[in-house]
Amino acid sequence: MTTKIKICGITNIEDALFAANAGADALGFVFYPKSPRNVAPEVVKEIVAALPPFVTTVGLFVNAPAETIRQTMLATGLDRVQLHGDESPQDCCLPPYRVVKAVRVKDAASLVGIADYQVSALLLDAWSDDHYGGSGESFDWQLAKQATGQSPLILAGGLDPANVAQAIATVNPYAVDVSSGVEERPGRKDHAKIKEFIKQVRR
Repeated sequence: MTTKIKICGITNIEDALFAANAGADALGFVFYPKSPRNVAPEVVKEIVAALPPFVTTVGLFVNAPAETIRQTMLATGLDRVQLHGDESPQDCCLPPYRVVKAVRVKDAASLVGIADYQVSALLLDAWSDDHYGGSGESFDWQLAKQATGQSPLILAGGLDPANVAQAIATVNPYAVDVSSGVEERPGRKDHAKIKEFIKQVRR
């Protein structure tokens, strides 16, 4: 099975279209005010309307109320919800939306209880005391192998064009998710890095 690719932290049409045309399967949009990649719903609505038809779009939320999530998804036309905070298994029930739950991995104990999350996929990201994702830090990929067999596994955290092939060889995830690893600066993508990242995954 071909590993799927999600480019996260999209803030503008130029980066979105480049990533989509370069072969990204999904694009992520951050709705978290403390993130340098935070983007307004009205901007996301314009970007989504400009995308090719078979690109999946994902809204990323951190500890947001369910009603806020639903309103934002409806206003933007996004396809999937990604919960990247401290949400409980109950918080992840947001019909009609399919949910990806991010788990920040520090050690083996971080994976305790993940089977309780009845979600479309689990995303494993690196633990950070300061960030809910997008930190550019990686974690021990051997730990990720312990989570396989649950929901489809998305690998994130410190991925870039130089290490993504090794990450896939180690974990064999359903998908990989990259943000800071293909950036020129927070919120602005480096198109050459996106192209090389996708090339390395497709190899």
